Order: sequence, then C-alpha cells, then structure tokens
Amino acid sequence: MAAMDAFRSADRQSGGGRLYGAVLEHLRHRVGPRLVDLSCGHSVFAAAAALTEMAGWMAHDGGRDGDAFGHFGRALALARTGGDLPLAGHIAASMSHLALQSDDTVAAARWAHTGLDLAARGPRIPALTARLHTMQARAMAAADQRTAARHALDQAHRDLGTAVASDPHPWLSPFDRGRLASEAALALLDLGEYDEALAAGEEAVAARGADRARSLALARITLADIHVRRGDLDAALTVGHDLLGTSPALGSVRVVQQLDGFRDLLEPHKGYGPVREYLVRFGDARRARLLLLADLMPSTGGTRR
Repeated sequence: MAAMDAFRSADRQSGGGRLYGAVLEHLRHRVGPRLVDLSCGHSVFAAAAALTEMAGWMAHDGGRDGDAFGHFGRALALARTGGDLPLAGHIAASMSHLALQSDDTVAAARWAHTGLDLAARGPRIPALTARLHTMQARAMAAADQRTAARHALDQAHRDLGTAVASDPHPWLSPFDRGRLASEAALALLDLGEYDEALAAGEEAVAARGADRARSLALARITLADIHVRRGDLDAALTVGHDLLGTSPALGSVRVVQQLDGFRDLLEPHKGYGPVREYLVRFGDARRARLLLLADLMPSTGGTRR
C-alpha cells in the first residue's frame, strides 16, 4: 500500500511515462513472487491487480495503449481471482475509458455495464458506481445517445452525492467531484451542450491545484476546447496561455496529444492576430516539450481524452 501511494502521488505530479518502468520492476520483483506463496492469501491478488492497473494507466499516459489494454486485462483477472469485486468493477471502468480512446463506444458502454454489474455484487461504494455511471455517460454521449447519457450523468451525480469519507476501498484510486466534473465536461462537449460543458470545465479546473499537474493540464485543455467551440477565442487564449506554463518535463504523452488537438482547433482561426501570435508561442513550447519527451513519444496517437 505504501508503494502504491508513493507511485500514485508521483504519477499525479510528473506523469506516468517516466514511472512506468519502475512500476513494472516493482511488480516483477516484489509482488509477482508473492502470487505463488500460498501463505499470502487472496489479499496479494488485490495488491497485484491494483498495481497492474496502475501500470496500465502509466502505459496509457505514455501513449502505449496496446500495453495498457494488456495490463488492464491482467489486472481484471487478478482482481477476480482474489474475489475483490469492487476492484474488478474499478478496473472495468478503466477498460471503458481505454475503449473510448479508440472510438469504440460499444466496447466502452459494455465495459461500464460490466463494471456496474460487478459493483452491484459487492459492498456498496457510491464513488465507484459514480465513476462507472460517468463512463457510461461518456460512451452514450460519444454515440449521440442523448437521453441515456443524461440519465447516466445524473445518476453519477446522485451516487457521488451519497459518498462519505468512510467509503473508499483501499485499492481504488479516488473519484471526486473534480474528476466527475472533468468527465462530465467531455460528455457534454460530445453532446454539443457547450454552456453546461463550460460550467463543468471551469469546476474541473478550479478543483485541481499545482500538485495535480497532469489533471490540471488536461482540465485546462478541455476548458480551452469548450471556449473555441463556443466561439470565444479570447477566453480560449487566456486558458491557452495558462497551458504554456505546464512543465515541459511532465512525462505525459497524453497531454502532448491533447495539446496538439487544441492547436488543431485553433488553426482555422489563425487569421485572428492573437490566435496567430499564440500559435507561434505554442510551437516554441511544443518543440521544447518534444525534445524532453523524445524517448516517450510514439509515432502516432489519438487525441480523445
């Protein structure tokens, strides 16, 4: 648990790309051998599942989605072997997120449903069901299923509203109002509900401090995207200038890819002087970032969150 907390804290601040190898080494040398020690009991499977899922997220953050899928699949099998249904449901939510990256809305919805089924068979953890309903909402929104998306998003808010401090499962990463706001903004963006998306996006940014560098950067990118789609270029540039302050050493390919998506949204508007000037600064910052992350960057990658 101490190792998990240390990796999780470092990941939030510096990104997963640089930590991926360290987590794999920890799994290989410290956790793996215990899986064959019959005296350890089922709890070791939960520890292995949680750390393997973390490796999956770090692979995803490093632009290695194929590796991430493999880690999530192994983590799910470990959680089921250990009989930890909430953890299995939590991992299913991660599978749903990963499916969205490849625009597979059917798989994303299926994994969210699987997670809700697993969660219903274990102890009630409102933060977990809130996360799963949020992923269900995102899948439905991406598929333009407006009524279903709205229903799932409303349920996520209701569930999270009943969560208390004693709810958290020891191996589940926290799902708080900031994360819900971030995901809700993306779902509402897909639905074309830009005013509601703006409110959610602003809430997501406000909920993230400097100690959550990657989450703050991703929330700002979403907020800037919303401003562009609403036609408010000056507001988008205000957020964009904040993004230029994101540490170029942040080891997250996902942030780089989404920053590129923001740049692509601005390109059609470069006839506007402030946008043109911003894109020059953006290009300089991007080159510096790519130099520092050259060993992590894949040759291609998507921009969906």
